[in-house]
Amino acid sequence: MSMRDKTRDLVAIDMCPRVSLDAGTNREGGKAMIMQILGGIPIGRPTRPEEVAELVGFLCSPRAGAITGTDYVIDSGTVPVA
Repeated sequence: MSMRDKTRDLVAIDMCPRVSLDAGTNREGGKAMIMQILGGIPIGRPTRPEEVAELVGFLCSPRAGAITGTDYVIDSGTVPVA
């Protein structure tokens, strides 16, 4: 993931309270508006921190000893890959 993509994600998280306030809705309503603007999330929800932790735990374990030089995108399917 490029720095631009990471920055976009952080901006979206930071925008949620402001979008909610400006639209007169709650946090979930603001999050829904941002997801619609971004084009949605294919699996229907943001990635949970536990899911990231599971991958980190695996990569730190002996079972991942042969894995080198790989990028893992944990974005709930928002970045198209082909």
